Amino acid sequence: MSLAKELQKVLHGKVEDAPKVLDAYSRDASLFKVAPEVVAHPKDTDDVCAAVQFVHLKKEIPKTHLSLTARAAGTDMSGGPLTDSIVLDMTAHFTRLLKMGRDYAIVEPGMYFRDFDKETQKKGLELPSYTASRELNTVGGMVANNSGGEKNLKYGKTARYVEELEVVLADGHPHVFKKLGGEALRVKCAEPGFEGDVYRKMSALVRTHRVTITKATPKVEKNSSGYALWDIGDGVESLNLARLFVGSQGTLGIITKIKFSLVQPMPYSAMVVLFLDNLSELGALVPEVLKTKPDSFESYDDHTFRLGVKYFPEFARQMVAKGSKEMSLFKLCWAFLPELWMVLRGGVPKLVLLVEFRAKTQIDALTKAIDLADHITKTQPRVSVRVARTEKAARKYWVMRRESFNLLRQKVRGMRTAPFIDDFVVPPQTLPQFLPKLEKILEQYDLTYTVAGHVGDGNFHIIPLIDPKDPNIRRTIDELSHKVYELVLLYGGSISGEHNDGLVRTPYVEKMFGRDMYALFLEVKKIFDPQNIFNPGKKVGTNYSDALSKLDLPPLKASKVKRKK
Repeated sequence: MSLAKELQKVLHGKVEDAPKVLDAYSRDASLFKVAPEVVAHPKDTDDVCAAVQFVHLKKEIPKTHLSLTARAAGTDMSGGPLTDSIVLDMTAHFTRLLKMGRDYAIVEPGMYFRDFDKETQKKGLELPSYTASRELNTVGGMVANNSGGEKNLKYGKTARYVEELEVVLADGHPHVFKKLGGEALRVKCAEPGFEGDVYRKMSALVRTHRVTITKATPKVEKNSSGYALWDIGDGVESLNLARLFVGSQGTLGIITKIKFSLVQPMPYSAMVVLFLDNLSELGALVPEVLKTKPDSFESYDDHTFRLGVKYFPEFARQMVAKGSKEMSLFKLCWAFLPELWMVLRGGVPKLVLLVEFRAKTQIDALTKAIDLADHITKTQPRVSVRVARTEKAARKYWVMRRESFNLLRQKVRGMRTAPFIDDFVVPPQTLPQFLPKLEKILEQYDLTYTVAGHVGDGNFHIIPLIDPKDPNIRRTIDELSHKVYELVLLYGGSISGEHNDGLVRTPYVEKMFGRDMYALFLEVKKIFDPQNIFNPGKKVGTNYSDALSKLDLPPLKASKVKRKK
């Protein structure tokens, strides 16, 4: 009997193994391709429990290769939801908003953020950690990756808003996790059963290894790499295991319910746009901008600017489609005349910085923007400054920032976007030294790429274009990844700010955190998942050669493969 037929006997939701289905689930937005054996669409929590129990029984037979990987929208750029075993598609049935409170919402992980956002906006509320892919991703994916976006500077990442999670653990039962302290934590640690064991072992782990955890804690504001042991409490007075699941990429259990806290968004905005001809200007500029506490501090580079100019008709159509109904193509071209004139006079700026202020009134937002613009004009005369006085006026800059990846992916024929150095973070104050060194590394390779990022917290996204038929591209990816991540770690950064480890960065996790901390990550995985049921090979357990073997690219000849240990 096939695996699909066996699994269908214990699930109410549909189980599929048709070649077309398996092929569709073999990719996400990354460079990898891994075909699953079956795809299941669990109808409810009981189905998820049944799937876990099914795999648990199967794995009692030694060397049985079977696992469960939860999948949502498939927008992951790291290969996180890819598996050669069982996919649990959470977008078929786990799509309900279960409850909306005064300042919170309870939702299932397969609900698309765009739908969730429509419901929260009706109440004047928002989950502010949304990403650039907000129209495509689900809330479960945001939790699994600890996503962040353009509002991270002020509002932080998804972890800040996760109050409570319902998770099916390796015992095949649902458990509720939230922050516990004092007597409640002591009672929980005294409970019998699998959940009690988890609390006892995790409490002991963070108590015993506090020095190692403190030493390995990322020194940057954003991080989605590893397990967040530094952010779950001391194990004595407090322990928040819900926080441990955020960013764990489904490797510790299957999330079936999420309770988010929500905020009231500020309705009005104004933006300061800064055009830099030299990266050295960042040294003085970044601290001055951060002093004003903007809501967003974003950037895109000259490559992005040139791409927008080269494909302006397509870019314009995207802007019109995403803008207001009165935004005609003519008006859009007219809106960009100042920038085009600037380019004709002085060339393409090296970096464009977007500093957004939001407030309860338009006057308040505009006042903050004008004050910053005046200050920069007086103190840094080489920086060109513009003020977008309203949200409508700022729209063209936001679309340029958000749509560069789509332009690369859709318009350059015969080439493919390659997210493999797409999410590093360095301390913002190091950017004037870091970025020129990064540029020198990239110049060694014949690549078209864009650089866009959250400059306020030092998080940058580099998306190169590659020829998928080039037999040497695997070597380029291998070499370039090592060089970039070595530079990032030299500057005290993180290999992932928000896209997570997945297949693409798991091989670098030990290098980032060190051997002792990596050993704790392995122990965390063992505590929650002793049979390695949940999404194996992500966060821990994948080396360089494993990852390279799963790339959806032509293989190198065996004699030319660069082996690393």
